[in-house]
Amino acid sequence: MCRHVANDGFGPPITGGGDGGWLPERGAYDTDQFMLGMIFHARMRQHECLTADPTVAAAVYVPFYAGFDAAMNQDSSNLTVRDALPQDMADWLVRRPEWRAMGGRDHFMLVGRCTWDFLRGPDGGWGNTLMTYPAIRNMTVLSVEASPWHGNDFAVPFPSHFHPSSDAEVIAWQDRMRRQERHRLWCFAGYSRPSSKRTVRAQIMQQCGRSSRCAMLGEAAATPGNYSPGHAMRLLESAEFCLQPRGDGFTRKSTFDAILAGCIPVFFHPVSAYLQYMWHLPRDYRSYSVFIPRDDLVGRNLSIEEVLRKIPLEKVARMREEVIRLIPTVMYRDPAAKGMQFRDAFDVAIERVIDRVAKRRRAVAEGREYHDSVDGDYSWKYDLLEDGQKDIGPHEFDPYVAT
Repeated sequence: MCRHVANDGFGPPITGGGDGGWLPERGAYDTDQFMLGMIFHARMRQHECLTADPTVAAAVYVPFYAGFDAAMNQDSSNLTVRDALPQDMADWLVRRPEWRAMGGRDHFMLVGRCTWDFLRGPDGGWGNTLMTYPAIRNMTVLSVEASPWHGNDFAVPFPSHFHPSSDAEVIAWQDRMRRQERHRLWCFAGYSRPSSKRTVRAQIMQQCGRSSRCAMLGEAAATPGNYSPGHAMRLLESAEFCLQPRGDGFTRKSTFDAILAGCIPVFFHPVSAYLQYMWHLPRDYRSYSVFIPRDDLVGRNLSIEEVLRKIPLEKVARMREEVIRLIPTVMYRDPAAKGMQFRDAFDVAIERVIDRVAKRRRAVAEGREYHDSVDGDYSWKYDLLEDGQKDIGPHEFDPYVAT
């Protein structure tokens, strides 16, 4: 754990571009996927608009390391132990004078893990109950994977391995990814799991193993504990398309490693990206990614390579350029960096949080009700509405997002 919390959550620095030089010369770190709570807090401490006066604040940040607490207690069979610190924090929060101004509707926090780790029901199960408390339900909650069926949590990108200190470093990396020779059509950076062979992951590994145009990480390199950022980036930078099946949840950190590598992601479920990172990724998912429905692959034995091979080269080039353009938007820069013009994942998230709070505050000032958190089967559809839209209707993703 200690190595992961070094450098404000970036972890140990990777010098010389890492194994084989596949990472940037400067700003590369061996960052753990669940360190975002620390990374976000470090940026908040350095924010140029930070104020100690909540009455003039556009939003109120709650620096609670919910992910660390969940990780320490998730294996405990004692549910009271799992819930102790989250309950204490929520009880403390509602007694604060700044809370009373809007009942927490101007507060936000980042939990640093997937939403599912904080939604345990009354009958037991996984995780704790932090995000079920009425006080927390009033807040805006950021997580690396949100629930499409809850209205107050929003997904932000997993941290990858590049945390630049200047615009020049970002531009140099983007230019390098444009020039990168990609001699493989597709790849998969992941490891096998002891589950049914009728899964997307199993199909990917079987098809890739039979193809001369696909590559995977070696079994040893892909196994948790032996993972090397340099080895993974070498693979991702060698391919046109990087496959992204579900991870432990719907999402994967590898999605953002792939974008950093300028590799076009291929998804098999809309909740893996399209209904998650709506603040950070384009609404037009076809502009930067490929979608292959899970049932086509698992149920109909669709050839992944045939789908990818049929995409015109001109379209591939446009998609790759869009992916490279997205690189700054999904990375987290060095918190000490000054004067950068690129907006990173933190900047995008803060801007959207402040906008959400401003709409809530305006409604309070005008004495009217304002509903921006809709739970239930269609919660995700409300997140897709543009400003001014109120009505939802049928959507192409309806078959995939059943509760």
